Amino acid sequence: MKFKAGYIGLYLMVISICLLLASFSPQKKGVYNSKEILNGVLESISTIKTMRYNLQCNERIKGKMQHTESQVKLQISPRKLYLSVKGPEVLWLEGANDGDALVNPGAFPYMNLNLDPYGSLMRKDQHHTIHEMGLHYLAEILKDGIRRAGDKFDRYFVILGEEKYDGRDCYKLSIAFPDYSWNSYKVSNGENITSIARKLHVSEYMILEKNSEVAWFNDVKPGQIIQVPDAYAKLTILLIDKALLLPVNNKIFDDKGLFETYEYYNLQINPPIAAEEFTKEYKDYKF
Repeated sequence: MKFKAGYIGLYLMVISICLLLASFSPQKKGVYNSKEILNGVLESISTIKTMRYNLQCNERIKGKMQHTESQVKLQISPRKLYLSVKGPEVLWLEGANDGDALVNPGAFPYMNLNLDPYGSLMRKDQHHTIHEMGLHYLAEILKDGIRRAGDKFDRYFVILGEEKYDGRDCYKLSIAFPDYSWNSYKVSNGENITSIARKLHVSEYMILEKNSEVAWFNDVKPGQIIQVPDAYAKLTILLIDKALLLPVNNKIFDDKGLFETYEYYNLQINPPIAAEEFTKEYKDYKF
């Protein structure tokens, strides 16, 4: 077959376009940059109404990693939470029980307890309260990280590739703040460690650990100078489920090393949860 010179250029251009289109074949559908993935994650979290999942936690407590496992049922609004921690059970309902959680300790004193989620019994050796269960708290941390990164977003948020987790395909995202540091903070009237951490979007346990003169989360006074981190973490590694666009494995590092990990298994998003599953009389519970 013979081509005139003018047609050869057109033919090559068509071939180039076809090759370019082939590079966007269906098998590559869903490959995004880090900003698109983060926006997708935040959108996915905003659509969550209910969740069921198994959670494995590793949290650094007094220099050692402490492991816990729990089964969780969560309704976002009005907020209702049930969790079982290999024996103990916790039930918390928004607007009920004077804000206390109903706790079956599963051991002595072998009776249900009504406990303040912010109190010393429920917060002992815990990085977070039950109010941070689920993914909405993480969403606020991510939004703050995006704000802190500003026009350097691509420097701090980097896709490291893909990885299998719990049988599912995931994006591996690194959020790194190499200039992570501690700064002085003057406590204002009415503030405690938890409220300060929420305002700054950092970890209250990390603040408590850093300030050895502070005995507990409410043990600060107006005018007191404490040290606070300038970001939630120095490094965060997230495995983000490609189908759900939700973080299912979170590893958080501070300036001392690994600080906490949260691993989600058997994650169900927006499953039906019967109203009676948020009552102490539910047949599977032992309250």
